[in-house]
Amino acid sequence: MRANYKMQRLFVPQDIAADAAFDASPEQSHYLSNVLRMAEGAELLVFNGRDGEWLARVAAKTKKAVRLEAVERTRPQPAPSDLVYCFAPLKVGRLDYLVQKAVEMGAGVLQPVVTQHTQLARIGVERLQANAIEAAEQCGVLAVPEVREALKFASLLAGWDKDRRLIFCDESAQTNNPLPALRAIGEKKLALLVGPEGGFSEDERRQLRALPFVTAIPLGPRILRADTAAVAALAVIQATIGDW
Repeated sequence: MRANYKMQRLFVPQDIAADAAFDASPEQSHYLSNVLRMAEGAELLVFNGRDGEWLARVAAKTKKAVRLEAVERTRPQPAPSDLVYCFAPLKVGRLDYLVQKAVEMGAGVLQPVVTQHTQLARIGVERLQANAIEAAEQCGVLAVPEVREALKFASLLAGWDKDRRLIFCDESAQTNNPLPALRAIGEKKLALLVGPEGGFSEDERRQLRALPFVTAIPLGPRILRADTAAVAALAVIQATIGDW
């Protein structure tokens, strides 16, 4: 069942069941009251990533809080996506875009990776989570991706689940067509690794290519920015061997 894009959607941390009542957060209450100007009885959709999507109504309002009441479930909770998206964090504005698009494209886990050319010194997991939730609210996603703490490149590879195929975008590939390499993948458990603005170092490329669970793919004849490459790679993976 597809999402209802005509109604406001809100992520809430509380458990949701028929007739359950709970307060929206202060930020959400301000948004519902002062931006959307929702009156008592107004309807919206709520989800928590566990109990599906629910029709809810504004049950009561005060100056500081909006109380919501769940009415009926409109969509069941789907199984979470198993696609792991590993990425070298970018500068803040582009990083926000990258996370939002990864959520829209069906990533189930967001794994920041510190590579040799990564330029962002500090990675705020809370900001990544907030962007993931915002993207889920806007795009009808019910299973909010897990956001993990950043790992160094070497630690990512050392602790890798060998049963999960790791696809990485290799700008030095000798071909422009990623489809043959993707179609040759037999594993169902998949992950994508996209590098930073400066690309992977030669040493990192050598390490990746030497591992039996890694597949290198090109992304066509054009040079893509890291955030564009992420969207392009997720799209071609989902269309070729993913859930499209």
